[in-house]
Amino acid sequence: MNKDNLVGRTLAGYRLLAYIGEGGTATVYEAEHPERGQSAVKVLRDRMARDPVAVKRFLREAEFGTRAQHPHIIQTYDFGEVDGLYYLALEWAPGEPLGDFILSAGRLAPTVVANIIEQLGEALTAAHKAGIIHRDLKPANIMYDPTTQTARLLDFGIARDAEDVPEERLTRAGFFVGTLQYVAPEALSGELVDEQADVYSLATISYHLLADMLPYNGKSPRELFQQLLSQPPLPLNQATKGVQFSDALERVVMRGLERDRSKRWKSIDDFASAFCMAARDEEPPTRGGFFSSMFRKS
Repeated sequence: MNKDNLVGRTLAGYRLLAYIGEGGTATVYEAEHPERGQSAVKVLRDRMARDPVAVKRFLREAEFGTRAQHPHIIQTYDFGEVDGLYYLALEWAPGEPLGDFILSAGRLAPTVVANIIEQLGEALTAAHKAGIIHRDLKPANIMYDPTTQTARLLDFGIARDAEDVPEERLTRAGFFVGTLQYVAPEALSGELVDEQADVYSLATISYHLLADMLPYNGKSPRELFQQLLSQPPLPLNQATKGVQFSDALERVVMRGLERDRSKRWKSIDDFASAFCMAARDEEPPTRGGFFSSMFRKS
């Protein structure tokens, strides 16, 4: 048996019931707690638990999760170390990763996207007020329940404290962190980014949800890296043949994708408010997509 498979074990009162999945550093389990009920528990993988930087990053993720409090952020219950196992216990959220949902649903109607961006905007504004820059916004790090149209933000694994000084960073200077398809161009140099980097990533998510594609089409990481540094993003109204959005909605999204930060929306709240206003005034686009037949104006 894989020594990282802990199904059946109990950690700090959390009985691990089922394996859910894993990333590069941690394994995630469905768990049951006598007081909190159904929960999710992340456990740092055995090989990573021997890496002091990985342990520090894992515990920092947990600490950020306790600082960032909002109904649209997955709640962090507690964290610690038991018998050499580092764990992080989280609220159980119904639904599925937004990335999985859009793979099957395709493009979403502007009003549905507005609901998602509004909720994420509120969550990120709360995180920024707590001094936390997420740095890894992407559909895989958002839980979405299509039944209630509820979006919840999670995974502060590579977030940074807005008050960090270069000497205290865990990422080496000159190396970027994040997911290339959603990361802000200024992050590619490895500099300490601010909340405008999260604005860029949220604008990329909104583009993806509306167009069912990304604003850059690089076929390899190298090509995509170069496009992000040197080319403008594909305008939203050129993304999907036969689908046109209002000029107002396109302007909001493309301003969020500005490489020049002086031209980009200054805050998440600015972007989310403008996006929701434009999207909710939008007639449904001309072709297909999940929920596209709903919300039509009479």
